[in-house]
Amino acid sequence: MALKKSELYSSLWSSCDELRGGMDASQYKDYVLVLLFIKYVSDKYAGVPYAPITLPQGASFKDMVALKGKPDIGDQINKKIIAPLANANKLSDMPDFNDANKLGSGKEMVDRLTNLIAIFENKALDFSKNRAGGDDILGDAYEYLMRHFATESGKSKGQFYTPAEVSRIIAQIIGIRNAATGAATTVYDPTCGSGSLLLKVGDEAGTAVTLYGQEKDAATSGLARMNMILHDNPTALIVQGNTLDDPKFKEGGTLKTFDYVVANPPFSDKRWSTGIDPLHDPYERFQPFGVPPAKQGDYAYLLHIVRSLKSTGKGACILPHACCSAAMPRPTSAAISCARATSRASSACPPTCSTAPASPPASSSSTSRTRLPARASS
Repeated sequence: MALKKSELYSSLWSSCDELRGGMDASQYKDYVLVLLFIKYVSDKYAGVPYAPITLPQGASFKDMVALKGKPDIGDQINKKIIAPLANANKLSDMPDFNDANKLGSGKEMVDRLTNLIAIFENKALDFSKNRAGGDDILGDAYEYLMRHFATESGKSKGQFYTPAEVSRIIAQIIGIRNAATGAATTVYDPTCGSGSLLLKVGDEAGTAVTLYGQEKDAATSGLARMNMILHDNPTALIVQGNTLDDPKFKEGGTLKTFDYVVANPPFSDKRWSTGIDPLHDPYERFQPFGVPPAKQGDYAYLLHIVRSLKSTGKGACILPHACCSAAMPRPTSAAISCARATSRASSACPPTCSTAPASPPASSSSTSRTRLPARASS
């Protein structure tokens, strides 16, 4: 029987209560979701030959339970659990379970980590025979946690997660379900966050496809890698880095191209050009269609998507209203550029972008009123 989401989320919420202290809401998820990951892979793959993830001896959740109450519990979790698991599976930027600034020191840390581990000992969280109802455990957990903590942290959950409903629509827009797909079919998300959008597109395909993702935030890219493993996509290639400044997927001196590209990039990224010279871009992303405005990065991400598509590829991305016209000095040129770009990449640009002169520069208030979920610039 599938574990009810309400039971899982209630348990996660209790976990966060144990970690409140002085930690920022955006940091709660790192500890809680890493523990969820360790519990899941321990239940599913302990002793399983040829498992998609390596569970080093002495680094399972059972071994973590044995550390409860020990005076050096934080240091021991780092050395005996986190480090071996991360090294064996190429996971990076795992949280520090011995951070006194976040978890307290002495008895406070011991009690907090002991109680946190105990929450995951709940028999209802036995993943050896079942898994949570629904298909995006980490993604849905992110959304649940951020919905409760957003007010006090002031950070958007969209920074690392695209809601499942929106992801499904994007997956349907690109038409991958009815396409002839296989292991050689490639799907790429240049701003993948926790990987929820990539996973939805993969689920929509009729066969297993190969997933690629790049994420700027180091901690979030680590969570994306764990999310891939949790959803039986251990071969997915997730890398960390700034996609516009340092794209990781290349073939020689050019960008690697993909069959499908999807994205929910940071809205109105004012620092998009940091570290690059758009007029002399070695990947020629901006020369054909014009350089995007200095402080309006939406168009830059769209052009990166276009450049990353095969000639027969399809793309879809979420962008704010009037993304192709905001702050562009020559409206007609902007409209033509958007028309060419969107002929190969579907986006959330309004219809007028590709059929009429661009509207006046969008104000910050109009961008904030968009109904689509925004990813915060990082």
